[in-house]
Amino acid sequence: MNKLLVINGPNLNFLGIREKKIYGTQDYNALLEMIAKKGDEVGADIEVYQSNHEGAIIDRIQAAYSDGTEGIIINPGAYTHYSYAIRDALASYDIPRIEVHISDINTREEFRKISVTAEVCNEQIKGLGLEGYLVAVDHMIEYIRKKS
Repeated sequence: MNKLLVINGPNLNFLGIREKKIYGTQDYNALLEMIAKKGDEVGADIEVYQSNHEGAIIDRIQAAYSDGTEGIIINPGAYTHYSYAIRDALASYDIPRIEVHISDINTREEFRKISVTAEVCNEQIKGLGLEGYLVAVDHMIEYIRKKS
């Protein structure tokens, strides 16, 4: 069974509350349920971690180094655009990484078009809504299989 870590950054716990036209009406619990169901379908143990704090996200990325995590799927939220600290934590060791965004960041405000974290990820999935997480799980399983 593959062990995956999904990390969600600031404000993602407010899904279904904030900017519904952009992020949809499904709440964070719906996302958690979708990911858990996907994990069962693909035979993966998927932990989901959310924090509004940059240092806590970095601590969780670093903990993944020694806890058996085989791949990280991350939606850094607003940290995508300026957190070199999260970027450096992601780049610290060789593990597959996928960046996910619910909206298409390339069609939004100028500052959102910049991702400092994408360059250290294997790929970026954007604009697929919550389904993007499920696509990321499928892609992550493929990255892990190719790596083995």
